[in-house]
Amino acid sequence: YIGWGVGYLGNGATNVVFPLTVLGLGIGVMIGDGCCSFVSIALGKKDGQSAGTAVGNAIVLSAAAGLALATLYAVFQEPILRLFGATETNYGYAKEYFTWITVGMPIYLFGQTMNPVIRSDGSPRWAMVSMLAGAILNVILDPVAIFLLHWGVAGAAIATVAGQLVTAALAVVYLFRMKAIRLTSSSFRLDWKLIGRFLSLGICSFLAQISLVIAMAAT
Repeated sequence: YIGWGVGYLGNGATNVVFPLTVLGLGIGVMIGDGCCSFVSIALGKKDGQSAGTAVGNAIVLSAAAGLALATLYAVFQEPILRLFGATETNYGYAKEYFTWITVGMPIYLFGQTMNPVIRSDGSPRWAMVSMLAGAILNVILDPVAIFLLHWGVAGAAIATVAGQLVTAALAVVYLFRMKAIRLTSSSFRLDWKLIGRFLSLGICSFLAQISLVIAMAAT
């Protein structure tokens, strides 16, 4: 859609921003996959309290990481875009697209974190539907924003963030109807020892994603 509505410079701009999105994905899946694995182990041991604490800590950690990454992107926007290949010809498009992606980064990171957590609670269908709903909405809104509203690359980014918002919203809805895991106020108190345990389980997921970011930054 961007190629048709904006042109090759728009496509170039999205390629510049793509690895920065993948970095957020990497952090999200590290927290989410690690928590998912830990929760599965805890539930297997009939340790529901530890499972709930892990999920609560993952929620807080994903929110904090999303806000920290968005702040980093906002403060160092220009040098980051230059590092990942923005040129004088496509920098304006890259900045426009990246600004909206930065705004949505906390939402995106939260949604990616919660998806494997939902699966660990025994609801893979809900996890799948939440991801598909966001993706389908993005596909629908892209042509509307680009061709009907003439918002260009900003419209594509807004459509992406809207899809991420739907995925995150469905994750929040699920948190109120979890099956095996029970969240209490104490679940959200950070337990750094427990966080270290489930992050170590998710580090491979992070490395799998971050390798792509490193490769694209190097080229």
